[in-house]
Amino acid sequence: MPYLERDGDVFVLSLGSEGQTDNENRFHPEWIDALHGLLDEVEASSGPAALVTVATGKFYSNGLDTDWLFANLDRKNWYLDRVHSLYTRLLAFPLPTVAALNGHAFGAGAMLALAHDFRVMRSDRGFWCLPEVHLGMPFTVAMNALVTGRLANQVAVEAMTTGRRYGADAAIAAGIVDDQAAADQVLPTAVARATALAPNRKPNLPVIKRALHARTLEGLTVPTTDENLAFAP
Repeated sequence: MPYLERDGDVFVLSLGSEGQTDNENRFHPEWIDALHGLLDEVEASSGPAALVTVATGKFYSNGLDTDWLFANLDRKNWYLDRVHSLYTRLLAFPLPTVAALNGHAFGAGAMLALAHDFRVMRSDRGFWCLPEVHLGMPFTVAMNALVTGRLANQVAVEAMTTGRRYGADAAIAAGIVDDQAAADQVLPTAVARATALAPNRKPNLPVIKRALHARTLEGLTVPTTDENLAFAP
């Protein structure tokens, strides 16, 4: 399960279980609940602060927990809306946020990265990718709102309709991530960026974010229904 540490003014939220290096960090319902709980802890703090999310090993996050999803298709709409709740939470989070992409960010995991203010990606290995087109899976109304709200239109077209795997150079060129670093420098680079932003934690920051992302946040509130989700298991 995710766990929280602190580096000066920066909260470092690790997506994987402590002591495990290659967890895929998929969005199991209990994992989502744990992440919200840690975000509650961060929000309850006071003073200058920022948030970095990171993982270890091969994956930042490999997205939806498809094993759980296909075993619980009668609850798919509830589950997907729980996934969306993380995007909504992070997009308007009252602290500066930076995603440190230590490895692959696929599907829902790639979207989680987009919900942060900034992204730092490992330079030598790892892809940012939306593979849904290859998997026969749709984007929910909320997911579509997030991707199209955070990426330039033609980048969203390419990412969503081709399933392109973006390495660090391509991701920077497309505006998907903001910086890259060697494997052992991804987290320090993200923490340095977050540290510089920590003084911006003021009451006006979430107001600015909610206005900045108003249309995307509105799309993220649309409930998933059988009518607006052409789900193809």
